[in-house]
Amino acid sequence: MAEAKKKKYLHEVDLMRVIFIGGVLLNHSTTAFKNNVGSGSGSELFLEATHLALHFTRMGFMFLTGLVLVLNYYNRENHWLGFWKKRYLSVGIPYLGWNAIIMWFTTITAGVALNWPNYFKNLTDAVIHGNKYYMYYILVTFQFYLIFPLIVYIFKKLPDHHLAILITSAIVQLLLVIGIKYWLPGINRDSWWYLFRAYGMNVLVYQFYFIAGAFVAIHYDEVDRFIEKNHRVIGWATLVLAIGTVALFFGNLNILKLSIGATESIHQPYIFIYDTFMITFVFWIGRQYAHARNRGLPMWFDRIIKNMSKVSFGIYLVQTIPLTLLYGMLSIVKLPSIVTLLLLPVGYAFVLGGAFLISWFCYKVPPFGVLIGRPQWHISKTKGARENVKNNKSIKQAIRE
Repeated sequence: MAEAKKKKYLHEVDLMRVIFIGGVLLNHSTTAFKNNVGSGSGSELFLEATHLALHFTRMGFMFLTGLVLVLNYYNRENHWLGFWKKRYLSVGIPYLGWNAIIMWFTTITAGVALNWPNYFKNLTDAVIHGNKYYMYYILVTFQFYLIFPLIVYIFKKLPDHHLAILITSAIVQLLLVIGIKYWLPGINRDSWWYLFRAYGMNVLVYQFYFIAGAFVAIHYDEVDRFIEKNHRVIGWATLVLAIGTVALFFGNLNILKLSIGATESIHQPYIFIYDTFMITFVFWIGRQYAHARNRGLPMWFDRIIKNMSKVSFGIYLVQTIPLTLLYGMLSIVKLPSIVTLLLLPVGYAFVLGGAFLISWFCYKVPPFGVLIGRPQWHISKTKGARENVKNNKSIKQAIRE
């Protein structure tokens, strides 16, 4: 029997995780600063007009989820009950844990006495709906886990039609965002099921990015060659589209007369195209990082990327804690709008650094690793097996979600 081919560690995925999580926290940090500069000021307008350019990060994480899962599960015998058990536990425990912790933290920092019946009522609502503390991504991921076996089945059932699957998915995605922007606002959705009423929580609204990740995983080398060959065109197109998000903002606001919420919505046809190009370009940047490692990168830089990638999920989960502190500090310090705007890099560094430190603590100190999907030990493993893995440095996964 031929020896199973060893999985290749994809270093580009590490950098992509870092870029996307860094973008998520920058997005949310700019919102904090926007809410604390003078209303109607030039600083507020600048933050609002540039905000859409940062929204590719959510879609980037959807893409990475599809990519990593298919890389890990496509070419092996799968027992889906075991898959669901593993995934729902590894993500569900952090989801429940941080909803509970952050709800307690935000209540205490607000100076409100804890009312335990209300606390558990609100906690239950937050867990069911995923609508607090930026946990929507987890709720969407739960849905994706449920349909993941179907996606694998479709790709395996139609081996000669993978490009057609991707194109069909793109067309469906475009029609969805057109409907969301131009048709849905005029519809009364009060009686709709929650996942359709709050469509931002629905996996179908992000289906293209999951499918695209799956497609890239299956045709990795071909996609890599295509992107490398056309990276200049992709890069310039991405830059033009990024600048175009500012024009989109003013067009939505002044021509279409949309509300600020609808103006900055990520569910727009233009944003769909922009996100696709941006994710593709970030993939290319990741590949350049992987190539640069072979030529010799500074150890400190490579270590930063590796460590941030390891705890990127944790950074996402705990971001509300430093963000809450940032909101509190900005509300106390009264400065001119332009000065507040210039402090954005400092505020962003505080949020990113704070979230990293909390996540790194969980990663390093048992048993808190379970709160970021990185448990230091597993109940199912014997002590001997744990020691074997610990002592054998050659044992490592190609990619860990």
